[in-house]
Amino acid sequence: MNPIIKYLLIVCCCFGTIQLVAQNSQLRSYTIADGLPQSQVYDIVQDDMGYLWLGTQGGGLANFDGEIFEVWNESDGLLSNYINALYAVNDSLFIGTKKGLSIKVKNNFVNLEAPQILQFFPVDGQLFLATKNGLYAYSKNKLVSKVNFNSEIDNSEINSVFFDGNYYWLATNKALWKLKELSNNTTEIIKIEKNNFKSVIAHNNHIIAATFDDGVFIIDKATTNNRFLMPEPSRINSMSIQNEDELWIATDNEGVTIVETKTFSEIKRLNTANGLATPHIRKVINDENGNIWIATSGGGFYKYFQNNFKHYDQRTGLKGNRIYAVHNAPDGLWFSTSEKGLTKIDSEGIHPLPNESTFFDVKIKTITSDAKGNIWAGSDNRGLLFRETKMVDSLVFSSSENYLIQIDTVSVERTTNHIIDESKGFPSDWVRTVIADDDYIWAATYANGIVKFKYYSEKDSLVVHKTFTKRDGITDMLITSLVKDQNDRFWYATKNGYLGYIEHNKVATVTTDLEQQTAIGTILFQGDYIFLGTSGKGIWYANSTNPVNFQQLKGSKRLSSNNVYQLIFDDQGNLWAGSERGVDKIELNATNEIVDIYHFGRNDGFLGIETCLNAVDKDEDGNLWFGAIYGLTKHIPSESKKTAAAPKVYFTGVEERYKTIDSLILKDWTNTNKILQLTPDQTQLGFSFRTVDVDHPNEVAYRTRLDDNEWSPWVKENKQNFAGLAYGAHTFSVQSRNYRWQESEPIAFRFFIDSPIYQKDWFQWSVLALAVVLLLSFGWWYIRKIKAKNRAEQERLKTQNYLLTLEQKALQLQMNPHFIFNVLNGVKAMAGTKPDKMDATINSFAILLRETLQNSRKEHIGLDQEIKALKHYIEVEQLMAQKPFEYAIKVKTTPDAEEILIPPMLIQPFVENAIRHGILKGEKEGKLEIGFTTSKTHLHCSIIDNGLGIFKSQSEKAKTDHQSMALTVTKERLASIAGKNTLHISEIKNEDGSVEGTKIAFKIPLLTDY
Repeated sequence: MNPIIKYLLIVCCCFGTIQLVAQNSQLRSYTIADGLPQSQVYDIVQDDMGYLWLGTQGGGLANFDGEIFEVWNESDGLLSNYINALYAVNDSLFIGTKKGLSIKVKNNFVNLEAPQILQFFPVDGQLFLATKNGLYAYSKNKLVSKVNFNSEIDNSEINSVFFDGNYYWLATNKALWKLKELSNNTTEIIKIEKNNFKSVIAHNNHIIAATFDDGVFIIDKATTNNRFLMPEPSRINSMSIQNEDELWIATDNEGVTIVETKTFSEIKRLNTANGLATPHIRKVINDENGNIWIATSGGGFYKYFQNNFKHYDQRTGLKGNRIYAVHNAPDGLWFSTSEKGLTKIDSEGIHPLPNESTFFDVKIKTITSDAKGNIWAGSDNRGLLFRETKMVDSLVFSSSENYLIQIDTVSVERTTNHIIDESKGFPSDWVRTVIADDDYIWAATYANGIVKFKYYSEKDSLVVHKTFTKRDGITDMLITSLVKDQNDRFWYATKNGYLGYIEHNKVATVTTDLEQQTAIGTILFQGDYIFLGTSGKGIWYANSTNPVNFQQLKGSKRLSSNNVYQLIFDDQGNLWAGSERGVDKIELNATNEIVDIYHFGRNDGFLGIETCLNAVDKDEDGNLWFGAIYGLTKHIPSESKKTAAAPKVYFTGVEERYKTIDSLILKDWTNTNKILQLTPDQTQLGFSFRTVDVDHPNEVAYRTRLDDNEWSPWVKENKQNFAGLAYGAHTFSVQSRNYRWQESEPIAFRFFIDSPIYQKDWFQWSVLALAVVLLLSFGWWYIRKIKAKNRAEQERLKTQNYLLTLEQKALQLQMNPHFIFNVLNGVKAMAGTKPDKMDATINSFAILLRETLQNSRKEHIGLDQEIKALKHYIEVEQLMAQKPFEYAIKVKTTPDAEEILIPPMLIQPFVENAIRHGILKGEKEGKLEIGFTTSKTHLHCSIIDNGLGIFKSQSEKAKTDHQSMALTVTKERLASIAGKNTLHISEIKNEDGSVEGTKIAFKIPLLTDY
């Protein structure tokens, strides 16, 4: 190696330091007090979900999400609690321990024997293990086998392995090696340098190899002989590239050395002077959010981030951490620390004031300066401090060579502290706020009003010009803030929510619309607006010239807390609000609507955490200074390099009836076509999911939906349970958003709940088909039954009708001999006296007999034939009657009588009854009227006579078997033909109640021959 180049490099490394001016570095420690199981952290990795995994020496394995640690050790199945190396891939975590290899899959461990593992090296789907005794390979069938190169490598401690794209580099405790491949058959093995090498990486065109004691070799990739040595630092444990072009070297005695990779000049060092608890550093990594994490041996691990905050506390020179008051004066920034008096920060550093009096061991709650640069401070129970600084003349004596004494006068600065308290006539020793006006000093006390006064230090004289109390209109004396506006009005706010101002020594009260007893803690004026910070109700604002309508500050985002202790505007027009959770930077539009909110808490570099009431100010450079309970924080306005990445959400578990389904590799089931098949009784499911944000773990929100329903509201809960899910296909989706309200891409999980057999389509169709078959079979059977019943009924009716017909025919046969006998006797009687009548009777009787014989064999005859037979019968009766009678047959039918069918001999019995028992027994000249009419469905028939009357005739006559049987059979025939109650028999009566005759009426269904 060229010694001149080497010398120049050494000089450059030692003296060529680059200063960081853009941002301030911050260290956030995590120790046993935070939940870390052991303070010696030897390795740290981040998995795909964002979790940090920590391997400790004796405390086992820890998982960290930014807030909570979860720990596994030997009692959980871990092979050893002493962990040197970690490697996360998919759902598995490979753990290199003192005793060998442990593989964590979900909550289960698989342990394999191997030498002590120092590093994992994955390449081309294969995982190699760098161990205390050579290199080993891990196969997917969970076997660990040694890779043999040569005896020197195989028996060496492999500290680091790296692949530069063409060659593999092995850093061992004996030498640095270059190999063509990592296999038992490799032939190209080159020893580059003998030494105890701890780490090897590549950057740009260089191989960077670190030794334990002799510094770092920078080797040209193309020509390995072109190399040089960077001798510092020494005692190196590991190296990594951060921020694209920075080499971070972890040592075990000097912390971290940061070197830029162009000239390899040292940039800075992180050690105990910068806040590290120990100089022993094991490893440095960066996460997906741009943070750098530092693992130490003995001090836990640290989060290192670059931001716009610079923090001051006792470790950096303050006398105390709690900052009660902050004020930017012409000579520097003044603030009070706990009960430790006043401190000033200027360009020369931090200057705590000496404890010159008893005033300096109290809480100083307010600081201001007057036009001359004098400091005024108000305290709890010690009154006011007036720190007066003025130039005074001082004599300077000097002597010459001739022993003449010369006296000169020079001006020197002299500071005097004056205490103004109740002993000097001040109304109260409890001072909340003090304001130095041009002519007067204004002080708001805790409970004794607002004091307007002057103090003459030469005479130590206090002149109180006015004390404003309840008598002057101040309703609530518990004053929390006092501020002067651009119109020389002094505004005050109180603990119980009262707001007012003093103008020309008069008190005016302002209505704020706040709920009663809502404390107003801070007042701020910006432009034409007045802003109020409250306890529990956020920020309110109104036009300061006419503050009649206060409105709550609202917008698309909400404040991190509604307890507002501090308000200040930066030079960029952003409103900053301090609370118990840190500070919010609020972007407002022209109408004071919130456009965006940036929250800064402990994880963002605001290490003071809870801010103190009104302890905030802005210096001449635009820097904001915040007083908090854990120190003083300075915000330097500049563009932050760190941008929030969109979050990613993952499924972490699927439960059925609160039992985890362990067989699922959830990554393979997310946003895929795979469908989880569930049985009909598995309708109670639970899904857990997670977005890991190590910077803002409590600001992640989630929303979910099932199938095509609307998204749920955003909530912090990362679990969703369902009960009584419907059968069929479902898709469960979840989405997350981070503290910046950036939304993740939704993820989906598909599942199918099989329906019970009775709800399956094929089963339902089968049941339906069976039901149809059964219904049809039942219908067919029922119809057959009805038909059979109808046939039986028809047969019965036919039989009954046939029997009635036979019976009527038998009656006819009975009637005919009787009628024939009567006719023949009549003819015999007519033979001697009325031969002509005898001939007519015989002719009519012959025709009647012929028609009766013809019609008796038919079921139906035409109505005209029935009328013809009735005429012949009536004519025979006329010829045979002892007294004459008339008859008339009236037919008004549609259709004609020739087309209407009627059972034969249906009407004759009623006509016979009307003639023999009605007309012939009456005393009047007999009249018989037979009528036929039709309706749409029936043939109506009526027989009217003017005889004795049916009821009287029935009471007088002696019934014969023929007469009663004929009438009974005819009634039954009518009932069988037309139904019951179709025959109506009634007497015709005159107005005087006498019987005029009888009317028989009935109807039968209308039958036609077409």
